[in-house]
Amino acid sequence: MAEKAKEEGNALVKKLLSNNLTWSVLAFILLVIVCTIFQHDFLALSWNNNTGGLAGPLITMLQESARYLMIATGMTLVISTAGIDLSVGSVMAVAGAAAMQTLSNGTNVWVSILIALAVGLIIGCINGALVSLLGLQPFITTLIMMLAGRGMAKVITSGQNTDASAVAGNEPLKWLANGFILGIPANFVIAVVIVILVGLLCRKTAMGMMIEAVGINQEASRMTGIKPKKILFLVYAISGFLAAIAGLFATASVMRVDVVKTGQDLEMYAILAVVIGGTSLLGGKFSLAGSAVGAVIIAMIRKTIITLGINAEATPAFFAIVVIVICVMQAPKIHNLGAEMKRKRALKAQAKAVAA
Repeated sequence: MAEKAKEEGNALVKKLLSNNLTWSVLAFILLVIVCTIFQHDFLALSWNNNTGGLAGPLITMLQESARYLMIATGMTLVISTAGIDLSVGSVMAVAGAAAMQTLSNGTNVWVSILIALAVGLIIGCINGALVSLLGLQPFITTLIMMLAGRGMAKVITSGQNTDASAVAGNEPLKWLANGFILGIPANFVIAVVIVILVGLLCRKTAMGMMIEAVGINQEASRMTGIKPKKILFLVYAISGFLAAIAGLFATASVMRVDVVKTGQDLEMYAILAVVIGGTSLLGGKFSLAGSAVGAVIIAMIRKTIITLGINAEATPAFFAIVVIVICVMQAPKIHNLGAEMKRKRALKAQAKAVAA
């Protein structure tokens, strides 16, 4: 009985160690520990009567992670079809520019929000149409849209960094990025709800299975009755829409859009979050939960950089080192290293016994 319990325990430990999510959570905990060592009140929480929510370094990190959650979720669906979306950062800038500019021109705040979301959806649909209907390479298609998106943002704002902080009636948009729900940042709560809804859509319907099938083999999926073109169009449309939400989160936090810096490099962060989450860049099986944890880790890494006071010149190197370490922790060969060493020792012992 004890032997059986031991075997079950070993099997459970082995299963946990082979799960990328386990190592992602461990990496997050280690980053929190590092930050706590250098900033003793890092885990401290207090109630801010002015904002009506919790305050503290962790809360700030959660607020920032909301935008990463959005673009990482869309990127996960795209990558699972063996594609890529390099335009998400530019879509954030275009959506933010549309919201800030229309708001500055006197448009109702809710209409401005809808316009921003529609802009993101349209760009996503254009990407989807070019990839699915015309058969263009996702990398080239979204790279062109990444460049064009910045141009569109400049056209919308006439090349200026539009500020809508003084516009009357902008409170709903401000609340979207800076408000709180039961003490938790509103944008983080909204992002988590959206991730859950997308997850339910993928796992409680056939959508997730069809996305994975298309990513594994488009031709084989077509022969089983799946329509790859529709799936490809759908995932890019979703990615564009979620990037627009991320753009609203980013610009509403300061009620200002910077057509150059808004969303800058965030497509790389989205890809890193997806990789950390365990989704293969070759397409196929994906994990939205893993990508969500990866997105929070990206925000945590940025918070760690600030906490440690790392120079701007060394920031990319530090970021790269942390991501590489996390990926190495998740590598199957590292997981099997102990078992392989144990097997070699057993073989050596067996050889010695035979020789004796």
